Amino acid sequence: MSRHIAVIGAGAAGTMAAIFAAAAGARVTLIERTKDGGRKILISGGGRCNVLPLRVDEQRFVTDSSPNALRRILRSWPLADQRRFFEEDVGIPLAEEPELLKVFPRSHKARDVRDGLLALAERNGATLRFESLVRDLVTADGGWRIEFADAEPLQVDAVILATGGLSVPATGSEGFGLALARRLGHTVHPTYAALTPITDAAGIFAELAGISLTVTLTARSAAHSATHTGGFLFTHRGYSGPAALNVSHVLVRARQEGGLPATLTVRWTSLGDAEWETALRPHGSRTVAAALRAELPDRLAMFLLARAQVDPARSLAELRREERRRLLDTLIRCPLPWTGDEGYKKAEVTGGGVSLADVDTRTLESKCAPGLYLCGEVLDAFGPIGGYNFLWSWATGRAAGIAAAQAVSA
Repeated sequence: MSRHIAVIGAGAAGTMAAIFAAAAGARVTLIERTKDGGRKILISGGGRCNVLPLRVDEQRFVTDSSPNALRRILRSWPLADQRRFFEEDVGIPLAEEPELLKVFPRSHKARDVRDGLLALAERNGATLRFESLVRDLVTADGGWRIEFADAEPLQVDAVILATGGLSVPATGSEGFGLALARRLGHTVHPTYAALTPITDAAGIFAELAGISLTVTLTARSAAHSATHTGGFLFTHRGYSGPAALNVSHVLVRARQEGGLPATLTVRWTSLGDAEWETALRPHGSRTVAAALRAELPDRLAMFLLARAQVDPARSLAELRREERRRLLDTLIRCPLPWTGDEGYKKAEVTGGGVSLADVDTRTLESKCAPGLYLCGEVLDAFGPIGGYNFLWSWATGRAAGIAAAQAVSA
C-alpha cells in the first residue's frame, strides 16, 4: 500500500505537486489554510492569470544560490511540455500575447486555471483539506506528524512544503514555511519584497499620475543592479508597471542592507544620444516642445522640459549647447527620485528564501530533513513579470510531487 504524502499549501506549486504525486500512485492530502486555495492564481494578471511566459530567458531569474542549480531545476520541465500539460491534461486552451511575451488561458479567467488544477488533483485521487491551519511539523515514527490549530494531528510519511513566501499576506502567505525550514536547519537567505511598486514620498512626479509609456529603467546599488525595458506607470504614490516592478528588488535590498542608497534612472524612449541629436536638429521654426511631443505624452514632455530648464517655446535653432546637454541627460539618463516601496502587501513574489544548496535539484528533497520536499516561492528564486514565477512554481511542484511519490513506492 502506498504511503501517505501531505502537501502543505494549495497554491500554484502545491496543487501541481499534489497532481503529480497522486498520479504516480501516492495517497495525497492537500492541506490549505484558506477556504478555497490558489488565491494568488486568482489575482494574477489582473484576474486573467499569466500562466506562462511565451519564451524563457533563464538569466532573468534572481537568486542568491547557485545559478547552475536554478537552471537544473528549471530544465526539469521545459516550457513546451508545461504548455502541453495545461492544454491536454488540465483542459485549458491557451492564448499567446506576442507583444507582451505572455501566455494566458483563452478564457482570460484566472479562476479557470485555479479550478482546473484543483479538479485535476481530485481526479488523480488527492484529498483536498481546506480551512486547515498547520501549526507545526515534527518528525515522528519514521515520518512526519502535522499538528493543526483546531484538529487532530495527521501522521504522514512524507511532506511537500509549498507554503509560499511573504508576498500578498491577504492570500494566506505569512512566512510559516520559511520559519519552519529555518528551524529544521536550512539556510534561508534574507527575504525581501520583489516585483513591488516603488514610492516617492516627495511626490516630485505625482502630477503625472495616470500617464503610462514604455521606458527603460535601471536600478543600481553597491551590490546589485537591474535594467528592464517595459511598461511604466506614474501613480499618486510613485511608479508601477512591469519596468518598475522588475527592478524594484534592487531598491528594496539596498534599503534593507543599509549603506549607500540605490539609484534609479530612466530612459524615457527608445531613442539614444544619436537619435535624440537628430530629433533636436533645427527644422524650420519647430519648437523644442514639438520635438518632444512627437516622442512623449504631452504632459510628460512639458514636465521634462521644465525639469531640464528649457523654454518649451524656444525653437530648435535657438537651443543653446548647455540646454541641449541638459535636455539629453533628462531624456536619456534622468534620475528618478524614490524613497521607498509598497513592500510585501503589493509584492508579486518574495525574494530570498531556502537556499537551493539545501535541496536535491532533481527531487527537491531536503538535505537537512529527509522526507521533506520544498517547492515554489519558499525556495530562493524568482523571475520577472510575465509568467516566470508560475513557470518556477509549476516546475518545482511537479518535481517534488513525482520524487515524493517515487520515494514512497520504492
